[in-house]
Amino acid sequence: MSQLENIHINEITPIISPENLKQSVGISTDGSDFVINARQTIARIISKQDPRHLVIVGPCSIHDPFAAIEYAKKLAPLVKKYQEKLQIIMRVYFEKPRTNIGWKGLINDPDLNETNHIEKGLKQAREILKTIIELGVPTGSELLDPILPQYYADLICWASIGARTSESQTHREMASGLSMPIGFKNATDGNIDVALHAIQAAQHPHAFIGVTQAGVIARVESNGNPNAHLILRGGSNGPNYSSVQMEEHLEKIEASGISTQILVDCSHGNSRKKAENQHKVVNSILNQIASGNSAIVGLMIESFLVHGNQSISNTPRVYGQSITDECIGWEETDALLADIYNRLP
Repeated sequence: MSQLENIHINEITPIISPENLKQSVGISTDGSDFVINARQTIARIISKQDPRHLVIVGPCSIHDPFAAIEYAKKLAPLVKKYQEKLQIIMRVYFEKPRTNIGWKGLINDPDLNETNHIEKGLKQAREILKTIIELGVPTGSELLDPILPQYYADLICWASIGARTSESQTHREMASGLSMPIGFKNATDGNIDVALHAIQAAQHPHAFIGVTQAGVIARVESNGNPNAHLILRGGSNGPNYSSVQMEEHLEKIEASGISTQILVDCSHGNSRKKAENQHKVVNSILNQIASGNSAIVGLMIESFLVHGNQSISNTPRVYGQSITDECIGWEETDALLADIYNRLP
């Protein structure tokens, strides 16, 4: 048998089950109610039953729990301050899809040294999410590995599927059964067709293989996620958020027959991966909303305590600065959120 399977596997190590991790790092009744209410609010905004707009803002990725919590503490009062027009959600991203190789995120490598203590990463992820929820800040995250949501999806208010995985049948099936609103990003070349197909698939019932809370492989039947929606993130061909492009997107959405609103990612291809360009995207989107584009329900902004980014190998690392994509700093974020609030009707 040794010559037939696992010939490229060095080791298989059992880890804690989802239900045991949740017993270790549980959520209170108040915390559960907060997540449920936030999900319902986000769903109402996406379906245009609530006139407010979403702003998903925060670090490109979480690599330092202390800096993440400090950021959440700064964001918490703004969640309340701007709640009349905005539902602010903090980016709490633990998984990083890689085009080739690189750091895969806090869950996979919490010590940032390729030791891959995944069980430690899962526990840290739950602790961070729990603390942020207790601060009164809704949480948003990208879901990459189809098994991991069983460990911490109960602490997520909004989720996304990335450009590299929107075309994946596995992720579309997973999204169809998730309990929170979920956005699909356009393909890496900027085309939205893949995301529209993904939304249609995620809104439909599926049967697929999954994992129970006890860690047992099982058949899962979903009834479809009605709150799947489109995220524009630009692509290798450049930004895709201009008013002219937006008209083309709306025509495609109408022709597809699916029900979806649009969330605009101000980073990635839309900013050409330059943090300072996020301001330009925000300005354009606010102008489009003011001009009558009611399909745009919100924005995504990459922001951390310190502007820019740094290499994961920096010694010492700059506290509060991204080790993945560039982010705007906190002072810029504070001013930008105020501007968004003041300019929205």
